[in-house]
Amino acid sequence: MRLRSLLFVPGDSERKLEKASDSDADALILDLEDAVAHTQKDAARKLVKEAMRSKQADQTLRFVRINPLDAGMLDEDLDAAIGPGLSTIVLPKAESADDVVDLSLALDRKEARAKLPMGSIKIMVVTAETPSSLFRLNSYSPRHPRLIAMTWGAEDLAASIGALSNRETGGEWTFPFQMARAHGLFAACGAGVLPIDTVYADYRDPIGLEQECEIARRDGFVGRLAIHPNQISIINRAFSPSEADIEHAQRVMQVFAENPGAGVVGIDGKMYDVPHMKLAQRTLATAGFFNADDGARPGFE
Repeated sequence: MRLRSLLFVPGDSERKLEKASDSDADALILDLEDAVAHTQKDAARKLVKEAMRSKQADQTLRFVRINPLDAGMLDEDLDAAIGPGLSTIVLPKAESADDVVDLSLALDRKEARAKLPMGSIKIMVVTAETPSSLFRLNSYSPRHPRLIAMTWGAEDLAASIGALSNRETGGEWTFPFQMARAHGLFAACGAGVLPIDTVYADYRDPIGLEQECEIARRDGFVGRLAIHPNQISIINRAFSPSEADIEHAQRVMQVFAENPGAGVVGIDGKMYDVPHMKLAQRTLATAGFFNADDGARPGFE
């Protein structure tokens, strides 16, 4: 599974749901949560249910963001989401891995009722949307079998702590949000799942988005959430290895293959060890050359 770009689509907009089918995003997140007013929840569920059963549903990975577990809407949301086209449930405002367990138990029942293979529906969590969740990020390791990806929520965290802004005047994250972002990244990598960076809210600023995506990829994120179709091409390009990256990764893998059992090899006067080999594997997996198989990052499988 390659998750460079994940586009949010309001669940209550029939026009946007139809238009999203033509998106180049790696995954669509049909939204039942923040993008939908409380009075429109039932209408959104009806549209999402139809979209999940449409002929286009098997052409792009389809995720559904449900409402938080404590909102009391889990049954209705899952009944709307579960269908042949569903890949993954996005769980917002997750406090800890206990929420993943609770959601998984609900999915067990829904899968059985829908005659779907047990465990076939995966889970992606949105962490760091509340202050308390930051102190329980280590609970996601070891990984729950359904968990494939983690992201973090800067906007909800700002509202939760009463921050007047989460950005410096130059556009950089303020320190509290740098910390939340880093801890979310470490938690995802520690659990062995795909780390996805949060949304870039100003969809009219392609240069800023491109710069942030380059930083995110440098830091270890493999993809990014999007709120507008115009952001997709920028995100896909930023999180796709360049030709030079691919050629270098192929050479690293080739040299290790020619030296079986070696822990360290030399290439152009530089030493490369096993972590470099794993990074080369990840680069080639991201480029779609093969499935990474180093015991981590199940989202690449």
